[in-house]
Amino acid sequence: MHVLLITQYFWPENFLINDLARQLNLQGVTVTVLTGKPNYPSGQVFPGHRAMGCEHERFEDISIHRVPIVPRGQKSRVGLVLNYLSFIASAGMLGRRVLRGAAPFDVVFVYAPSPLLQALAAVRLARLYKLPLVVWVQDLWPESLSATGHVKNSWLLGMVAKSVKRIYRATDRILVQSRAFVAPVAALTDQPGKIHYYPNLYQPHKDSHPSKNAGDLAQRLHQHFNVVFAGNLGTAQALDIVVEAARKLQPHPRIRLVLVGSGSMGPWLAEQCAQKNLRNVLLPGRFDASDMPTILGAASALLVSLRADPAFALTIPSKIQAYLAAGRPIIASLDGEGARIVEESDSGFCCPAGNAELLAEAILRMAHTPLEEREAMGKRGQQYFHQHFAPAHLVEQLKMHFNDVISAKREAP
Repeated sequence: MHVLLITQYFWPENFLINDLARQLNLQGVTVTVLTGKPNYPSGQVFPGHRAMGCEHERFEDISIHRVPIVPRGQKSRVGLVLNYLSFIASAGMLGRRVLRGAAPFDVVFVYAPSPLLQALAAVRLARLYKLPLVVWVQDLWPESLSATGHVKNSWLLGMVAKSVKRIYRATDRILVQSRAFVAPVAALTDQPGKIHYYPNLYQPHKDSHPSKNAGDLAQRLHQHFNVVFAGNLGTAQALDIVVEAARKLQPHPRIRLVLVGSGSMGPWLAEQCAQKNLRNVLLPGRFDASDMPTILGAASALLVSLRADPAFALTIPSKIQAYLAAGRPIIASLDGEGARIVEESDSGFCCPAGNAELLAEAILRMAHTPLEEREAMGKRGQQYFHQHFAPAHLVEQLKMHFNDVISAKREAP
């Protein structure tokens, strides 16, 4: 089987699709990637690449074909829009030429975090190649646009909804990362039966070799009760609530909040910590994926947060799978599906999204929980991960989805 994977984000950018592509390859599936130039989350094209022109390289045994892209920049809405549109245009118009010489494909697969509209390029290429199309929906559009505050204009949101409806109707199989996505996605497609739940895949890096910086950070974590947040520092993550909770926790010098990662809210966080003299907040920056097992494993507890919004209540942050696999207790400032998993796995404490007072109380409660019980929470989380999110099982499921649409396409008149 030969899969054409279309995604705006791919290695060396740190996204879960990297591990999924690797696992497919290890199980005998040939994966060819059509993507843009790496520029997330810094907003600048990574060293060794340039925004213009097409590029070809390899990630282990995976062939990568890169099309031109406008870098997203930092905290620029215009830059973000141009970034999205440039990939859609480049992949749609140049994709077939860039992929010339590749072996025949069997299926087109889209990894679709925001922007979902990147799938428009895949719709065009699937038609040109006469191949089945599978789209893995990570974020609900247009709901996510309004939830993050990026777009509030009702006319523009309506136009996005029309484009999303076009994508869904042209897709042979729609995979959704949360069961709660099924109803809103079904409202935009004419065939609800082609929607299937397919959760995010996280592959623990058991044999990774951490950097010296990661080892040093892990040593610092052991010195206090540390609540670690790892991932994108963006508008969706309700970091203003985290900052306010940290302010409320200042009378408790034993507790530290460690926000590992980078993103559009990074400069704001540094500014807030300086202005409010938050000595209980540490911003160590971004680390490679190979460093994360060491950092997560050294945390006293792990924090996941999202803004209080109906659209975010439907989603499951991908970091939840990573947190469960790490075997550390979880503090979830979430509503809906993400909170349900933490509660169902009995792996930590939950509080409503958007409430700094209750988040501070949850952190204090975790800090006062005996070590034995915290360790038991982490073990229950790991057990839940292996029962519901085992990587090998999820890769087999995905191959079954591919085989289903390939067979249906070949049998169609």
